[in-house]
Amino acid sequence: MITIKIDGRKVRAKEGATVLQAAQELRIEIPTLCSYKDLSPFGACRLCVVEVKANGKWQLATSCDAPVKEGMEVRTNTDRVKEGRKLAAELLYYRYPTTGAVREIAGKLGVDVAEGKADDHDCILCGLCTRTCHEVVGVDALTFMDRGPGRNIDQPKIEYIADACIGCGSCAFVCPTGFVKMEDKGHQRTIWGKDFKMESCGVCGRYFAPVDQLTWISKKTGVPYERLKTCTSCR
Repeated sequence: MITIKIDGRKVRAKEGATVLQAAQELRIEIPTLCSYKDLSPFGACRLCVVEVKANGKWQLATSCDAPVKEGMEVRTNTDRVKEGRKLAAELLYYRYPTTGAVREIAGKLGVDVAEGKADDHDCILCGLCTRTCHEVVGVDALTFMDRGPGRNIDQPKIEYIADACIGCGSCAFVCPTGFVKMEDKGHQRTIWGKDFKMESCGVCGRYFAPVDQLTWISKKTGVPYERLKTCTSCR
């Protein structure tokens, strides 16, 4: 454990934690659209900026990827911090003016959000889906496609690799805007435009997981497929 100061309050923080995690332990609300507790930091949305004292000077830093250090001083609610967050929200709102999640957080941060359509679900390139697929699920069915040599695309986007996908739906769960759509209809789940056959629970008969997902888990863990054919409610 190390000692830091957040808003003048001396606190103990876990070594290796981020400023955002330390602040959340104190129930200090810091806005973010690209951070999730079980995933590596990414710093995409820049809504989580705070002031950190470095070399005697206060500097803005994204709290989600700023590691805590012994003796660090942090300010989370200064005018400069509020202005930095508002600017980040304005940039997001400019790009995605009809996306509900963006409009909501922009309004909370002081952006003048115009009345009008708010039912779009744009991909804001937060990286939550790609990190979840890689770090939690471990199948890498989603990757970033960015501009660069040999890449003929106008804008960065998420690439979906259908052959690698197991239909688990983790990406839809973490998506903050609803861009990743998943629909379950009885024996079939559809996600990213691909259909997956669902397995039914051997006890209650409820369809509960894609066959591809259970097959992957069986191969990964060595647990026989038949032993996985029971939903969490019936175990």
